Amino acid sequence: MADVIKCATRDAYGNALKALGQRDDILVLDADLAKATKTGVFKKEYPDRFIDCGIAECNMMGVAAGLATTGYTVFASSFAMFTAGRAYEQVRNSIAYPNLNVKIGATHAGISVGEDGASHQCCEDIALMRVVPNMTIINPADDIEAYQAVLAAADHPGPVYMRFGRLAVPRVNADDYQFELGKGVTLKDGCDVTIVATGLMVSEALDAAEALKADGIDARSTRTC
Repeated sequence: MADVIKCATRDAYGNALKALGQRDDILVLDADLAKATKTGVFKKEYPDRFIDCGIAECNMMGVAAGLATTGYTVFASSFAMFTAGRAYEQVRNSIAYPNLNVKIGATHAGISVGEDGASHQCCEDIALMRVVPNMTIINPADDIEAYQAVLAAADHPGPVYMRFGRLAVPRVNADDYQFELGKGVTLKDGCDVTIVATGLMVSEALDAAEALKADGIDARSTRTC
């Protein structure tokens, strides 16, 4: 397909944080990965409201929880493996149970961090986060959706887990797309098969629908965040 625009959802995350920085209640925390998670974009513009917690994700979640109790909207960022995996207990007990206003920016999710190996490839994070009380999960399909989703997360009361990828992925949404929290979207109509996907797999689902069409099967493609 000609003129396909590709962008990593983590890039949109950083740009959205920069836009949110105009709000004095926004704080951003990172676990020594600001360049990779793109929180460095916020750090450059608002250094006084950025905290590098070092390679200590569990402690970072505790710090985020404490700051949230004082009225701040806190974004805590690291790789998905470390936010949902290593810091699971702190997310569960310190953030989710008390329903605090902490937004977790989990980048390099799934196998999008391929070359870093299995230790960094987190495919179980959605399963872990969806069973935690009060947690809202947002898994954007492209940079347009990711940008709007971060803004929506900032306004949503309570904890939010946002899942972003490392790799650049095709843009599947139009420029006038309007994100709505918790709403599925039909991207392609069909009558024989329904394909449901989320996050980075949405573009793959659309490719699968096209492949089925070539075989005479009319597939309907939907996505959910």
